[in-house]
Amino acid sequence: MIKENLNEVQKNISAALSASSRKAEDLTLIAVSKTKPVEMIKEAYDLGIRDFGENRVQEIMDKYPLLPRDIRWHLIGHLQTNKVKYIIDKVCMIHSVDSYKLAEEISRQGQKHDLVMDILIEVNVAGEESKFGVKPDDAAALCEEISRLPNIHIRGLMTVAPYVEDEEENRPVFCALRQLSVDIGGKNIDNVDMECLSMGMSGDYRVAIEEGATFVRVGTNIFGHREYNRVEG
Repeated sequence: MIKENLNEVQKNISAALSASSRKAEDLTLIAVSKTKPVEMIKEAYDLGIRDFGENRVQEIMDKYPLLPRDIRWHLIGHLQTNKVKYIIDKVCMIHSVDSYKLAEEISRQGQKHDLVMDILIEVNVAGEESKFGVKPDDAAALCEEISRLPNIHIRGLMTVAPYVEDEEENRPVFCALRQLSVDIGGKNIDNVDMECLSMGMSGDYRVAIEEGATFVRVGTNIFGHREYNRVEG
């Protein structure tokens, strides 16, 4: 199942890249493995996937020692400051930074482990009350504030778009995030790059790619529907 699903996703990715005159190296597919067992992750790994995304710290901690070390783990869910210490040396990027307080703790833990953590600033573009993320109007100021912290590197922006039946409905959300990244990039803030846009999931990743995504986070379309009855920690 995973092989067929992955082939379909990669075919759609190629078509979306082609439609927007972009190259394969412009995009990273993150296989979102939350709630999925290690066996399924290994299957995707054996098919060539190296970037995996998890929402929960506990799942990364449980899976990390059981899987190959060359996996690049991405923390894509909301992160509490008291849990940063558990994943600081296990993930390659934290996509969901939406406060100075959280960035400060990431910086502190980065110093302890002598590493520089790549982060993305999460922006609540659609203004959904149920979603985390800084308001678009506040994103540039937050970037500027966080940029002064040591052992942290802002690489771009992330958003979680609304759930929609028609992926075209989210095109304005992705356009807005891309424009925001251009605006912030134009400010030439030290230690802030706007090369990464993490946007698009199973229901709308094709449109996100057409609008400039550099990371798409695809779970259901690769692994099938999530098993929420599994213990997530």
